[in-house]
Amino acid sequence: MNDSSIRIEPELQAALRHSGLRSLALGGRELLPIVQGGMGVGVSAHRLAGTVAACGGVGTLSAIDLRRLHPDLMERTRGRGVGPGIKAEMEQANLEALAREIAAARRLSAGRGLLAVNVMRAVGQYAAYVRRAIECGIDAVVVGAGLPLDLPELAAGHPDVALVPILSDARGVQLVLRKWERKQRAPDAIVLEHPAFAGGHLGAASIADLRDPRFDFERCVPETIAVLRAAGLERTPVIAAGGIRSAADVRRLQDLGAAAVQLGTPFAVTHEADAHEAFKQVLADARDEDMVEFTSVAGLPARAVLTPWLSTYLRALPRLQENAHVKPRCTEVFDCLTQCGLRDGKATWGQFCIDHQLAAALRGDVRRGLFFRGKGALPFGREIRGVRDLLHHLLRPGSA
Repeated sequence: MNDSSIRIEPELQAALRHSGLRSLALGGRELLPIVQGGMGVGVSAHRLAGTVAACGGVGTLSAIDLRRLHPDLMERTRGRGVGPGIKAEMEQANLEALAREIAAARRLSAGRGLLAVNVMRAVGQYAAYVRRAIECGIDAVVVGAGLPLDLPELAAGHPDVALVPILSDARGVQLVLRKWERKQRAPDAIVLEHPAFAGGHLGAASIADLRDPRFDFERCVPETIAVLRAAGLERTPVIAAGGIRSAADVRRLQDLGAAAVQLGTPFAVTHEADAHEAFKQVLADARDEDMVEFTSVAGLPARAVLTPWLSTYLRALPRLQENAHVKPRCTEVFDCLTQCGLRDGKATWGQFCIDHQLAAALRGDVRRGLFFRGKGALPFGREIRGVRDLLHHLLRPGSA
């Protein structure tokens, strides 16, 4: 790439050269090989994503329920009753919040790095979020929590927007490539997320499958590269996600063939993360033995800190599942998920309102919140540090 394509802050560019790690080529830009994962509700919004991009990495906004970061939008949608009218108002408020957050992140990034938006395939506003993000000039759309087989149609006419599916094994990659080929589009990068180490919703069919050897990076990364090569896409970057905490981890994964790594929890505990300070401290204080795996309301395995609310919920789960039934309406009115264990009476799925619990975590409510967290000790222990400190740590040879 030429010098005009380098979007890395000079000091961190020097650190990258000294590290011996390779840069990430994505969207016609040369970037740090560090991708900040999308974290909702509201944890990775404009402040975090914009700061990461300003340093030269990939900053990712989570599209989900961003109105919660905007008091005027919350006031507009509070206490408005039920029905299709308020549902439409809440959906519009979230789309307006997404547009605001993208614009603010763009200003903060100062033309460096790359800005992405993460949209869960499982959310009801998936298509609307993707279209609005593209309209607002987002650089990349990242989709997980389901197979984004229709993403090429949603991005039709926007070839410069990078499309990045999150998958967990080479079989999923092969399926997406085959379906997208018919639509004359190929992924611009692939995120391979290891469900045994990541936080939040996990890319496995069940909790029992989380540690299936097919997800291991030593197997999955080379297999995915082989699938891409067979499709004539050998230059498509593979980005490994889950449990990455040091430059040694980045080096190990680049040696396997990955172009970059994605991290969530270490960015969630930086000063710039958009959540309350109490939220960050819960994640920083937690150890692997303080976490639990359970089936989320979206029907997917999930990993989170065993807080008082989650402990109480899991004890009550057998009774809740026994009494599961279809509800006349969503507790939050706007039906955030296309399928919801609580609303739709799916007894084997989670029986709680995920938007309520994640919103409680966002505002730092330790007793009532659901705090998603990935496995592994954090780079600075219980200390909350800045994005730049974390990036330097990930580029420092010998860091562990």
